[in-house]
Amino acid sequence: MNRILVVEDEDRIASFVSKGLKAEGFTPTVVSDGVSGLDYALTGPFDLMILDIGLPGLDGFTILERVQAERPELPVIVLTARDSVTDTVQALEGGAADYMSKPFRFAELLARVRLRLRSPTQAAPDDELVAGDVRLDLRRRRAFVGDREVELSARELSLAEVLMSHRGQVLSREQLLSHVWGYDFDPGSNVVDVYVGYLRRKLGAELVTTVRGLGYRVD
Repeated sequence: MNRILVVEDEDRIASFVSKGLKAEGFTPTVVSDGVSGLDYALTGPFDLMILDIGLPGLDGFTILERVQAERPELPVIVLTARDSVTDTVQALEGGAADYMSKPFRFAELLARVRLRLRSPTQAAPDDELVAGDVRLDLRRRRAFVGDREVELSARELSLAEVLMSHRGQVLSREQLLSHVWGYDFDPGSNVVDVYVGYLRRKLGAELVTTVRGLGYRVD
């Protein structure tokens, strides 16, 4: 089970990321300040770090520099509200394995976490998800029903990917909202129901099953 250090001072985002990682089988540890974050990163048995830049006590760039110097085998995904080209370049040149700007969707963060945790000697995971006649080409971000390509929006594709990657599992509306729409979602929104309707029209009415009172499932 992979252990992930989350260094993030915004409680709402830290809780969102931690809960999402736990649901996917990871073991997250959350730290809210830069000094503790550096100490945990250098001494703890972590497989990956998710790092904010604007932290109290010690900024993320300093932490990244120290980790790169003393523990370069620890992959670091920078997750920050700073989205300028200068900040991105500084993070990547400073040794970050990846860089994501807030706001973000958990599904994308999860994909990057899994990618960075994969050993270079491991085979790449499947590039396709299949359910009945529906096939998602994850590498090229394309969807097919049989041999016919179907045009999906980025959000529709993300929703289909989350549902199909959890085949046989019932996912609640709240889980789908957090995975596809991100931590800023409105829990009272009916947007999941609307987008499930889009998928049924485009990919087939039988693809997504409604489990009354619980959520949705792809078999």
